[in-house]
Formats: sequence, structure tokens, C-alpha cells
Amino acid sequence: MPVDQPPLTLLSVVIPARDEAGCITATIEHLHLELELNQVPHEILVVDDGSTDGTWDILQALAGKITALCPVQNLGAHGFGRAIIQGLDRMKGDAVVIMMADESDDPRDVVRYWKLLNEGWDCVFGSRFVKGGGVIDYPWLKLRLNRLANFFIRMVFNIRLNDTTNAFKAYRRSVIDGCRPLLAPHFNLTVELPLKAIVRGFTWTTMPITWRNRRTGLAKLRIREMGSRYFFISAYIWLEKYFSRGDYKNK
Repeated sequence: MPVDQPPLTLLSVVIPARDEAGCITATIEHLHLELELNQVPHEILVVDDGSTDGTWDILQALAGKITALCPVQNLGAHGFGRAIIQGLDRMKGDAVVIMMADESDDPRDVVRYWKLLNEGWDCVFGSRFVKGGGVIDYPWLKLRLNRLANFFIRMVFNIRLNDTTNAFKAYRRSVIDGCRPLLAPHFNLTVELPLKAIVRGFTWTTMPITWRNRRTGLAKLRIREMGSRYFFISAYIWLEKYFSRGDYKNK
């Protein structure tokens, strides 16, 4: 159940981007417009993760028009997880939504995340596989592997969340701080954050979301990402859950 918490004042949206010149403008403009229309105070942190296609130039130009946009350039080792962590390190908000750059996530769902966080939840996890959610043009092999991976996580951790691997989720800043250190450098960060939040005792709820396959550019997640890296981070958090004796629990 949600608990009484101080009202939220600023939403940070963290978007990792690598070679997204074909869609990053639409992603940012649609997101900013939706948040403005719903009077959600916000900043948009787009972390360029080593793009070679002009994404960084587009971000700099957009920042001159959209004051809420804060472009960040990852000049160190690249990786989806590393880019998100850079955004989390730089965020000013007391809440954050992690969102994809490729227009696969619906900006209207960001507003719904904000409202649920303001009800007192620590985390809000979107699911594409509950009533009211859905997927459009999901590649069949990735879909089947996704469902197998999520079923495995549900059974091992005994949780009802059925879309743990989806990146599109919302957290209060206290959750991000309470889940550090963040270890996953790649797409396995999408598993590390929600599982740590659950294991460490933060409150959470779910809501249906809609996902659409990208219409431009190339998918960055490779099927091999769904193997050893996901298993490693899941095993790490499982060991914490059953052997840390509550040392990392949210107090």
C-alpha cells in the first residue's frame, strides 16, 4: 500500500540514446508537449551514448528550443546501463521515469506514472502483459524469450510482476539512492533496478502500458543480452534477498 510522503516537485525523465537521429526529435517533442499539457514540472535528460549519426547535434539544437531538455554526453565506457546511470547521477528531480528514445513508449503513460507516484508509491512498474496493456509489432522470437525470462524471474523471486525486463518504469529518488550501487552496465539494468527495489522493501504497484516497435533505426538489444548478463544480475539480487539478512532493507 502507498504511504504518506512529501509531495513531488519535479519529474526527471532519463532517456539513453545511441544513433537515434531518426526519432529523437519526435520522442522529445511529444514527451515535452504531453508533460506541459498536464502541468507536470519536468526535466528531460537525454544521455548520448556514443552516437555517430548526428544525434548529439540534434540534441544540442533542440536544447535551444526546449528549456526542459538537458543533453548529456557519455564520454566514458558505453552501455545502455551506464548511460542510464549517468542520467540518474545528474537528475535534479525527486522522481524519475526511465524511457526509451525510439518512440516505443507512450508519453501519456509518463503522466500516469507521475500521478501514481504522487499517491505515495515508491515505484510504479508498467506492464505490457496485463489487462489494458499491449504490444505492437513485437518480433516473435524476442517476445517468446521475453516471456520465458519474465516467467523465470517471477518464479525465482515469487513476485507478481510479469514484465520486469521492461525499462519503462518510474521511481522516487529515494528508491534510486536506496538501490545503489548500481552494477549493471548494459540492458540488465532494467532487471537490477526493479528487483533491488522490491527486495529492499520499497512500495510498488503496476499499471498497464503500451509498447510499439521502433519505426526508424536499429534495435540496440541483442538476443544474447537476455542470457548470461540477465542471469548474473538476477542471481546477485537473489543472493541478497536470501542471504543478506536484511542489511540493505529500506528502513
